[in-house]
Amino acid sequence: SVLSRYENQITILSDYLEEFPETDEPVWILGRHHHLNTDKSKLLLDISARLWFTYRRKFSPIGGTGPSSDAGWGCMLRCGQMMLAQALICRHLGRDWQWEKHKKQPEEYHRILRCFLDRKDCCYSIHQMAQMGVGEGKSIGEWFGPNTVAQVLKKLALFDEWNSLAVYVSMDNTVVIEDIKKMCWCPPQSSSAAHSSAHLHRSALGRSKNTAGFCTGWKPLLLIIPLRLGINHINPVYIDAFKECFKMPQSLGALGGKPNNAYYFIGFLGNELIYLDPHTTQSFVDSEENGTVDDQSFHCQQAPHRMKIMNLDPSVALGFFCKEECDFDNWCSLVQKEILKQQSLRMFELVQKHPPHWPPFIPPTKPEVTTTGAELIESTDKLFELEEEFEILSV
Repeated sequence: SVLSRYENQITILSDYLEEFPETDEPVWILGRHHHLNTDKSKLLLDISARLWFTYRRKFSPIGGTGPSSDAGWGCMLRCGQMMLAQALICRHLGRDWQWEKHKKQPEEYHRILRCFLDRKDCCYSIHQMAQMGVGEGKSIGEWFGPNTVAQVLKKLALFDEWNSLAVYVSMDNTVVIEDIKKMCWCPPQSSSAAHSSAHLHRSALGRSKNTAGFCTGWKPLLLIIPLRLGINHINPVYIDAFKECFKMPQSLGALGGKPNNAYYFIGFLGNELIYLDPHTTQSFVDSEENGTVDDQSFHCQQAPHRMKIMNLDPSVALGFFCKEECDFDNWCSLVQKEILKQQSLRMFELVQKHPPHWPPFIPPTKPEVTTTGAELIESTDKLFELEEEFEILSV
């Protein structure tokens, strides 16, 4: 009944300002600016190129017996998918890549899209995100907040060898430069404990897989900064800094919205935020036999939604993508110049060294599971069972 109630959920009219006004102010979209008076068509093309994930219906039940639609509860998961998809577009195709209707797209594009299809064997599907959320204290069908979806993406990325992202989710409104560089340059397995654990896993599973080794370069960084920009409403002191983040070339926008109503914010015009809205229910789309995807429903081909920034819920998560180390260094410089030095009340902190009172930072590593996608959760459980049996036999 809850799902049917939200099956045709629409945005509150007071938030929806469809037509762009006549103005000389620039529109900022994920680090690029456009002028409405001279290149409105380029602006709309730029927006429609973003992958748009919405509620879907008629996919295979999550967990085998769970919901077959995420209408009414999956909006923040869809927004998390959109932010991550933008990172993957930047990683493989570049920020300036454009999508055009009925135009043939590169294989990388279809491969990115396949990562997010509503199938249990796709690494960032609604199935994987909902099931991984159980470990974060969220039941399947329960609404996520910005921080929870960030933690889920961080865990799922460990199983995604093709994109090979380093996902850093900041703690306590603090970004630690030392920890990020350690994570992006760190070998996947470096300690003797990790080696011993890997040996146990290989013995228990009866197969050998070499996961040790060193990174050959900088691992592309997805940086997510969960924030609380006020108590019940956004504090106006943060508005300029928040808008400044959309101007950075590394910008992936922000996750947020209103309680139980999530949006993916991609830019701003004046004091209005521009966002993609997941609250449209579409039918499940699968890939074709040749691996391509009918992608018409994955791009928003109408004027985007806008809302006044003061209507934003104070719980948000900023996203940034740094493909190379120089991109991250540049981002740090921009933060120091445009955000930290200008603010009396800082939106977040950027520090060089790991705080001594924090627990030691250990870069996350992929568990020794040989499957990806559908069997991820199940095989992890089986792995623990095998480990227990192996320890009993050893005794």
